[in-house]
Amino acid sequence: MKKWFQKSIIITVALLTFGLISPSHFIWEQILDTKSPSRAISSDVHDYEQVTITDESSVYENMTDAAREQAYIKFGNRIGPVIQHEFDDVIFPKMQEAIDMTIAKATDQEITRLAISEQPSGDYHEKIFNIFNDSTKKDLIRFHVRTDKKPQEGYYFNFHYHLAEDKYSKHYVLGDIYWSKNTPPKWLS
Repeated sequence: MKKWFQKSIIITVALLTFGLISPSHFIWEQILDTKSPSRAISSDVHDYEQVTITDESSVYENMTDAAREQAYIKFGNRIGPVIQHEFDDVIFPKMQEAIDMTIAKATDQEITRLAISEQPSGDYHEKIFNIFNDSTKKDLIRFHVRTDKKPQEGYYFNFHYHLAEDKYSKHYVLGDIYWSKNTPPKWLS
């Protein structure tokens, strides 16, 4: 598409939706064809919209990029800018270690079938994303963030994950990020 036409569409939609759909939204990535060719995104909306990793040599990098992207989609425009630095410095390296550990346990054949869910839950639900086997649709690891209120301190975001190995019964804590004494906004807002 011509650049002027793309910009016209973006401006028109932004005006018509009162800014609810921003230029960094998933729709614009599709229109502007900025998605990497090594990631295939399903067009059907089921329990999982997914990013499937097809290039085995770059599976770690692609999974990490997709994980970071899903986390920031979950945070939205109101929470993301406030916790971004602490998330990138403290939480995400631990999240990356858990992802690497999960990938390292998989066989070469299983690695090519790994996918990451692309629908973080909104409101006050915990799900950020899941890494699952695309052929069996079974989750291997689930990443969550919970809002905790500690008396006299305020609200914290508790990042953790669950593993299929223990039937998702144990919390593996990645860390906490302090929000404030005020109630945080809903996810995806």
